[in-house]
Amino acid sequence: MILQSINPYNSQLLAEFEELNSHKIEKTLIIAENSFSRWKKTTFRQRKEILLKCAQTLRGKRDFYARLITSEMGKVIKESLAEVEKSAWVCEYYAKQGEEFLKDTPLSVEAAKSFITYDPLGTILAIMPWNFPFYQVFRCAPPILFAGNTIILKHASNVPQCALEIEKIWLESGLPEGTFQTLLVSSSKVNTLIDDPRIHAVNITGSVEAGSKVAERAGKNIKKTVLELGGSDPFIITSEADVTEAAKIAAKARMINCGQSCIASKRFIAHQKIADKFLGLFRQYLEELHFGNPLDTKSDYASMASEHLRIELEKQVDESISSGTEIYWQDKKSDQKQAFFNPLILLDPSKDSPAYNEELFGPVATVFIAKDDEDAVNIANDSVFGLGASIWSKNTVYAQKLARKIDSGLIYINSMVASRPEIPFGGVKKSGYGRELFYLGIREFTNQKTIFRYL
Repeated sequence: MILQSINPYNSQLLAEFEELNSHKIEKTLIIAENSFSRWKKTTFRQRKEILLKCAQTLRGKRDFYARLITSEMGKVIKESLAEVEKSAWVCEYYAKQGEEFLKDTPLSVEAAKSFITYDPLGTILAIMPWNFPFYQVFRCAPPILFAGNTIILKHASNVPQCALEIEKIWLESGLPEGTFQTLLVSSSKVNTLIDDPRIHAVNITGSVEAGSKVAERAGKNIKKTVLELGGSDPFIITSEADVTEAAKIAAKARMINCGQSCIASKRFIAHQKIADKFLGLFRQYLEELHFGNPLDTKSDYASMASEHLRIELEKQVDESISSGTEIYWQDKKSDQKQAFFNPLILLDPSKDSPAYNEELFGPVATVFIAKDDEDAVNIANDSVFGLGASIWSKNTVYAQKLARKIDSGLIYINSMVASRPEIPFGGVKKSGYGRELFYLGIREFTNQKTIFRYL
């Protein structure tokens, strides 16, 4: 099989790579196992220096990496630049906090000395998506590596150049050869990798379908998994919200990465008292966004990541309209097909429509009108997903009470949901399980071993 790197904005073939054969996969696994036996013995200071160097490397060639991201998956250049910077931030965060997070945790046990240690597991298979080709890898890699594990990266097949460049970054930063390796293989090889005893756990960010298959296979092999899957995040605008600010951020929250983000706000739930005002402003702010070449710093959005994704989204929208869902507004900045999709707003979707039940992974916003805030919470929770959520209210104490009622892994009040290294990241329901980032993330792929000794 040939893996192709194609620029989704202009359909240009950038590069082709032959999928690695079984012999090269076996060699990679052998190297990873041997590297782990050495890497786990390194000191925290050694690991810290490498992570800091990695952050320096990322920033030193930020423009180059950003252009690579943009050309390979289509996001606008200003978002790619921010992605590289955020990747460096995670490296620095764990360089500074990693040792503290992995210190023995004493337990209060009468007449005994008892504590928890955090030992590395081994080689972790990281299955990463295309939508944030750098940040998704750097969200998982620094804590996994700092904990003493090694990594084999199976990146999305449409971003092979990013995958290879990330491995090169780690090597240039002083990480020992074999500690982080990229495997250019298709998803058909994933089961073989999970079955191999030299793979000790799996970290996947991807679709619900992909996560379910990985969890099933890992479960068969009794291997740890962390699943960060899809999301259809609610964005609740209460009657006490600053509607203008909420609408402005709503446009940004929906259109980040051309709507192709698991934590992008997708379901906008407006209290009936302010719904008309919110809809008018929301439309206005979306209309003001600039469509254009993704390498142009003035562009706010360009194409989706592939024509296949555009076709899939178009099908979901068409089915929703056929079931009675209303189109409130659709932009018309692009008259092209391929990977292009004009932003639109769907209003009050029917319960049997894709807009109500599925994740719309692209520039489509769904707006619900709620009778009151309790109705808004019920609409928010009427979903198979539970990744992130936003609540907008000038009464932040009240907003916190609402937040406790929402089934979600993380909830932001008067702000769009974002991934930050100092905040645990992950979801519930079909959005997955386990946590990345903060101290929870670095401990996920460790043996949390209890040592108990009578005094």
